[in-house]
Amino acid sequence: MTVQEVTRKQAARRATVASVVGTTIEWYDFFLYGTAAALVFPHLFFPGQSAFAGILAAFGTQFVGFVARPVGAAIFGHFGDRIGRKTTLMATLFLMAFGTVLIGLLPTWQSIGVAAPVLLVLLRIIQGIGVGGEWGGSVLLSMEWGKEGRRGLSASWPQLGVPLGLALSTGVVRLTSGLTGSAGFAAYGWRIPFILSIVLIGVGVWVRARVVESPEFEAMRKGQKVVKNPILEAIRRQPRQILLSALVRTSEQAPFYLFITFVLTYAVKHLKLDSNSILDDTLIAAALGLISIPVFGRLSDRFGRRKVYGTGIVLTALFAFPYFGLLNTGNALLVAVAIIISLALHDMQYGPQAALIAEGFDADIRYTGAGLGYQLASVVAGGPAPLIAAALLAHYGNSTAISVYIITCAAVSMAALILLPRAAGALAGTTPEAVRSAA
Repeated sequence: MTVQEVTRKQAARRATVASVVGTTIEWYDFFLYGTAAALVFPHLFFPGQSAFAGILAAFGTQFVGFVARPVGAAIFGHFGDRIGRKTTLMATLFLMAFGTVLIGLLPTWQSIGVAAPVLLVLLRIIQGIGVGGEWGGSVLLSMEWGKEGRRGLSASWPQLGVPLGLALSTGVVRLTSGLTGSAGFAAYGWRIPFILSIVLIGVGVWVRARVVESPEFEAMRKGQKVVKNPILEAIRRQPRQILLSALVRTSEQAPFYLFITFVLTYAVKHLKLDSNSILDDTLIAAALGLISIPVFGRLSDRFGRRKVYGTGIVLTALFAFPYFGLLNTGNALLVAVAIIISLALHDMQYGPQAALIAEGFDADIRYTGAGLGYQLASVVAGGPAPLIAAALLAHYGNSTAISVYIITCAAVSMAALILLPRAAGALAGTTPEAVRSAA
């Protein structure tokens, strides 16, 4: 084995670790808001309203973060395709931590009145912009350092940031809630997980500072193939790819936020179950995702992205009614089974999803194009999902309509998967000289 091969392995390993650590921190911050929105934000920032109105208002501010994500994808995608993946990812890390820590320090309605929810919305927008710019760079940094024939696995590693971030945020909330008690958590304990984000940022900066730029981007830069305006180029050259990349995520994105956020409202408020028990089940499911996501990513290398992804879509649709049926029993074991299976079906799509989307874009606009497609799904699917589910539950009084909603999302994704153009071709050639220079 040559020195260059050893160096490349080391650089690839650093890129993968940095991508996973960074996305974990970003999703810890983003998911933390969703948990707080379901548990304490309604009465802290939207008091004096009915329980249902408070929940809708809290989820509404959460939705603002989803709307901001495509904006982040456009902004950071532009710089990621212009100046490189590494530098851009450092910026997203700082931006996300800034918004999260300030949420933890934010006065509530009782202290400053209407200014409290207004500031909460602004900070949620900052969070959304940060996480919107994160995904594309993390996935590309890992995937472009990966080997041919294993791109599905390489691109799936940053996806571990979702279960890791979910487990970390849920675990910290669970621990804080247990230590402070229900009253203490509602009064001050909820701030602790947000403020702790400042510790995570130190870890993320240290890891990412040691990363080498993607060899594929370096090859483009040296070949003077970097485009001047990636956003306009992506929209002009591959608009269909962007739109279908967003729609193909519908069956993964919308149900996911029902499975991790709305389930807290449904189980605690509607079924009168213990919130800590639901958080524990979510922790278990998130931990299993550390195995299932890379496994499904690797299976997509072997059997094809579309086959694995399509199977996940079908199984999600089939599980829509059994999911709520298990929750409605109120039996602790069956509720745990419902939560664990729901997130496993999500992982079946999430594992191969990064490579499925990223490979469809030309290398010189990949950060922008893939990021826009991926994050637009947050506006049409992920963001509105808890709002839609809460409204359906309030109107019909049961979960039947929500199950139909999940099946509809699956139908949209299957249609988009069928219409999605094949990969744009082999990733832009990376010469041995470019690799040695980058390493």
